[in-house]
Amino acid sequence: MSLKLGLTGMDQATRSKLEAVFAQANALAGEAWQLVEDGEASHVVVDMDSMYGPMSWLRLHGDGKQVIGLTSAPRTQADYHLPQPLDAERLAAVLRQIAPVPPRPSGLTPAPEAGDQLPEEQPAPADEEQAAPGHFGLAPPDTGEAGDRAEPGSAAVARVVPAAATIEPPAPDPAVEPGPPRARTLGEWLAAGEPGHRFALGHEGVELLVDPVSSQYHGPASLKPLSGHVTTPLMIDELGPEPADWEARAAAAGPGQPLSRLLWFATLRAGEGQLLPGFDPQARYQLLKWPQTEREYPRHFRIATVMMRGPAQLQAIADASGVPLEEVTDFVNANLATGFARPEQLDTPAPPAGRGGLFGRLRGR
Repeated sequence: MSLKLGLTGMDQATRSKLEAVFAQANALAGEAWQLVEDGEASHVVVDMDSMYGPMSWLRLHGDGKQVIGLTSAPRTQADYHLPQPLDAERLAAVLRQIAPVPPRPSGLTPAPEAGDQLPEEQPAPADEEQAAPGHFGLAPPDTGEAGDRAEPGSAAVARVVPAAATIEPPAPDPAVEPGPPRARTLGEWLAAGEPGHRFALGHEGVELLVDPVSSQYHGPASLKPLSGHVTTPLMIDELGPEPADWEARAAAAGPGQPLSRLLWFATLRAGEGQLLPGFDPQARYQLLKWPQTEREYPRHFRIATVMMRGPAQLQAIADASGVPLEEVTDFVNANLATGFARPEQLDTPAPPAGRGGLFGRLRGR
């Protein structure tokens, strides 16, 4: 049975690069993997250096997924580390780490390679116009002329793959009925990379226009009027289609603002005084750099001042700043999600959150 790999929390250029190297990496890892949508995958690659990465990591952690963190940093909080710059060999190394390729039993004659076949055993050339594309639009690795062998140390895979070869997903089990569509908060949809196009939301007379492509949103200058937008569960069809009069409505809603600010606010409101899943309440937390504090939350300045002194436990931060523990926890959540904060101990993997975690509670609303 193939293991299933998904991709999320990244821009289109990074996704395209991963899709391009997957076929070769999978061949190097023993053809053990299948590329699927992240909701179907057991392991998901997340770009931890992107704006969406930390939010995606939190969502996947709450879903019990194993996360492969793509990052230029020397280490990551994700379950597995995929270093930048990305290439097929590095991706294959991580795939082999998750599912080691079994060694060939000793004393057995190796199976013949495709290049060892006689000419009459070679598959007939396929008509390029009729050849089926690979799964997710991926072409099989380029191995050159049929029968050619890759030079030692080269990146080419020394085997012939028919042009029409495809990776088909397993047929759905007719005995298992798919679950009904699930409502998510705005922060969860954005962390999942949905819907991928401009959309507009209205709540209590306040309009919010979100443009994920340009990483901006249009709305009021203050954040608290958007509380209903970020806390109300939404179905995916409520996030589209893109308004035909986008330009006029965006101009009326207000100037463009960084989408990271909206994500910060969505996470601030999501926790309700509880630390997000996957993080240890007894760990020491620190700010990596000074965050953009909001005038609507003046006590955040005091929290940030304490956290900039060095790592500290949540209760110690609350005691030193004179701010209630629940408000400190919400502040830490928001800055963890946007990459401004992190736990002091990065080498100790956080336990996976069960279905009773925060995101599980939010889904049940």
